[in-house]
Amino acid sequence: MTDAFRVPFNRPLFLGPELAAMETAMSSGALAGNGPFTHVCEAWLREYSGSAGALLVPSCTHALEMAAILINIGPGDEVIMPSWTFVSTANAFVLRGARPVFVDICPDTGNLDVRLIEAAITEKTRAIVPVHYGGVACDMASIMSIASQYGLWVIEDAAQALMSTWRDKPLGGIGHLGAFSFHATKNLTSAGEGGALLINDPALLARAELIREKGTDRAAFLRGEANSYEWKDIGSSYLPSECQAAALSAQLEVAQVVTQRRLDIWERYQEALSADCQLSGVSLLRVPGGCSHNAHLFTIKVPDGRRRANLQQRLADAGVEAVSHYVPLHSTSAGRRYGKVAGRMEVTDCLAESLLRLPLYYSLADTEQDFVIDRVKDGLKRL
Repeated sequence: MTDAFRVPFNRPLFLGPELAAMETAMSSGALAGNGPFTHVCEAWLREYSGSAGALLVPSCTHALEMAAILINIGPGDEVIMPSWTFVSTANAFVLRGARPVFVDICPDTGNLDVRLIEAAITEKTRAIVPVHYGGVACDMASIMSIASQYGLWVIEDAAQALMSTWRDKPLGGIGHLGAFSFHATKNLTSAGEGGALLINDPALLARAELIREKGTDRAAFLRGEANSYEWKDIGSSYLPSECQAAALSAQLEVAQVVTQRRLDIWERYQEALSADCQLSGVSLLRVPGGCSHNAHLFTIKVPDGRRRANLQQRLADAGVEAVSHYVPLHSTSAGRRYGKVAGRMEVTDCLAESLLRLPLYYSLADTEQDFVIDRVKDGLKRL
């Protein structure tokens, strides 16, 4: 084994033009955000999603926090979401005094099981937060229908889902609000950290600008719509630097190229491993009809935790970094303290024990992927 064939789980996307864009931002003197590169990125996101507005923020965590403020989440409110997600999905609402209500997921996608949502609704429920796991769409028709019936907000956690669609509609642009991540682990990144909030309900746009600018009308002032700016609402420092926006702008220009390369890698895994997985009792997550995904993850589900650990260790010994994913929020100490469970969480618990993610990123060379495939096949034979 040589170091050249040690394959990490992730390499952050870096294409080259990001440096020139960041140098332009640095030399311009406009570093504090909401400058030319910010506007370019926001225009791209609006056009891509069809949203009324798009605001760059320092992270998807901040986008979710802004969403919670925008819909006036407060103490005693309940928000329905999966437990199979990153902690930010819940934290954004807990910080406002609300209680996450955890609902189980579908075994074939890892997404919120829409059949369980209505049973979780109470008089305290204010919102549903679907998480598009791995960039694969939740059943948004059912979710929007339930939300309309009960008068609930829908905030899409589309952290992993830029360039994915549901019935040709971009994810993040379907609910009332949508949140993207441009973290180093995501398909596109704004220099390692970053996010965006999509405002799909035009009535929320003006207030969203206030909240992002620490509760002031500074954005309107900079557009020449006011002689000065003042404190208007609650808010925080939810504006990223121009350097982050510059790096992201360079990657947005080739978003489709990046997505297609990742899809090619995903399809190659699928074709090469499907038969071996089936023979070994290992399953693959499914992409439902009507969904186009962005190849954010390629995952396999091993029958149990012992065998997953065995396969993961064999891959590590062979030079391949394959990793599990979340500790389900309902089973954590903070999840038990701040949230509650609606129904049983058997599928979530099973997926947490069995799932393994393989290396998938834009710069993964064919030779490296061949190496991963061969090592996985060897490991499956020994399960």
